[in-house]
Amino acid sequence: MAERIEFDKVAPEPLRAFLAVERYLAGCGLDPKLLDLIKLRASQINGCAYCIDMHSKDLRVAGESEQRLYELSVWRETEFYSEREQAALAWTEAVTEVGTSRVPDDVFERARGSFSEKELVDLTFAVTMINSWNRLAISFRQEPGTYQPRQAVRSRRAQPEAGGGITSTTEDQEIMH
Repeated sequence: MAERIEFDKVAPEPLRAFLAVERYLAGCGLDPKLLDLIKLRASQINGCAYCIDMHSKDLRVAGESEQRLYELSVWRETEFYSEREQAALAWTEAVTEVGTSRVPDDVFERARGSFSEKELVDLTFAVTMINSWNRLAISFRQEPGTYQPRQAVRSRRAQPEAGGGITSTTEDQEIMH
């Protein structure tokens, strides 16, 4: 198998833009556990092993139950998720599968009933970002299992490397994906 490209080293400028959006999302007011839940669900749909590993670890550290993690892919069949979470998950699935779903009106109305306009726009940015991260992680074969949960590790700030690249620190990982 051919060695894949380290996208963060080759093109740090768009990575910085992605991280700026993630910083915004981290402070936008949506529950961080909800954000990780929708990121995990989108990553399941997209088959992104790296991001599934990341967000399941983050959710465990945040106190999420194993039962809810195991049942996420079949959330409609359970009673483990609040109405707001269900609306977010339905929205996440529709936006992730936009090519086939076209984001149906009933899914929009359900989400609109559970989120303010700003929250729904922020939620959509979060879904858009995780779909982008998934595509990068899958395309360049980021190795699952290497991510350390955000509360488990403290890190230094990203330092510019020779040649203009940036190093990926745990701090960056905290806001990535």
